[in-house]
Amino acid sequence: MDVVSTADVSPGDRFAFWREVSAKLWVPYDLARERQAEAGFEARVGISEFGPVQATLMTTMAHSVRRTPRLIRQADPEVFKVSCMVNGSGTLTQDGRRAEFGAGDLVLYDTSRPYVAKLRPDDSTSRMLLLRFPRALLPFPARELRELSAVRIPGTHGIGALSSRFLLQLADQMDSLTPADTARLATLTLDVLITALADALDAQKVVPADTRRQALTARIHAFIRDHLGDPDLTPSVIAAAHHISVRYLHKLFQQEEHTVAGWIREQRLDRCRRDLAEPRLAGRTINAIAARWGFTSPAHFSQAFRARYGQSPTEFRQQLPTVHLSGRPGSSGRVTDFGGGEGEPGEHGSGGGPSRSANLPSWRTPNWMS
Repeated sequence: MDVVSTADVSPGDRFAFWREVSAKLWVPYDLARERQAEAGFEARVGISEFGPVQATLMTTMAHSVRRTPRLIRQADPEVFKVSCMVNGSGTLTQDGRRAEFGAGDLVLYDTSRPYVAKLRPDDSTSRMLLLRFPRALLPFPARELRELSAVRIPGTHGIGALSSRFLLQLADQMDSLTPADTARLATLTLDVLITALADALDAQKVVPADTRRQALTARIHAFIRDHLGDPDLTPSVIAAAHHISVRYLHKLFQQEEHTVAGWIREQRLDRCRRDLAEPRLAGRTINAIAARWGFTSPAHFSQAFRARYGQSPTEFRQQLPTVHLSGRPGSSGRVTDFGGGEGEPGEHGSGGGPSRSANLPSWRTPNWMS
């Protein structure tokens, strides 16, 4: 996880520094401090990448942000943001609606349209997990997603509570996750977001039938991924879990590239391939990996793997480079120091004292800001 903090920036430069960092992390917007933060502004953010989902854990003093039409014309990356409050509260105004949200609640922003967001700490700072991802990843029409912007998804019950619990635990563990961990969690994180939004869309009485079908399909996809290790995962089991007939389940998958059984097989093969490529599982047998993901016949697994990837599981594994691990593999644990100046390298990377310049301090630009 990369970390950016105002701690090593001179107090007079901190808010301008935070404005520039925010624009590079998310999208350009106007920032304003609340009165209690005028004497000195403090903010810290940890950044991790879960596949296409950028997760940032932000701790900050009270402030407001305004995304204006002018700033949208200046830069429109066509991304959505979902926020999950860890502590504190806030408001989001977009598309004529105003949502008030607190700890555990979720709320969706569309950065391609104007909005105003305000954060109010419980004490001196608030803490929020922000998830940023391309609009194209959501399997719903944009016109229907507009009905969800600035709508509070409560984290107290139902799918919202389950989704919130996962995201809060993710926020709690982000600083200990390795790059290998975040890669494995990428699909699950996106599935949780899609499931929460699908459930919220399904709850809207005005949602057309096509969108309800898309939302149901997204929930079914998430259910299948969560139960891939069950060898008894069948269309009957899936249909019963979603209170639909097997016939209707197959009808939903007529719009997919694969049948229900084919989709399950593809997902299982993908998980097996990931495990076979995982250095920490090098001591696990191929049959054990196949069984872990629901394959009951080694011969059938080998045949399906070869048909999908053009080589046997053994051949795939043998071509991988030998990796010697020491400590926790892939762990960077690095801190990106934006303080500038000269200093000795610290425990987590390049160090340095705070800048004494009246201008913004210079910094090393990590990959995610390039």
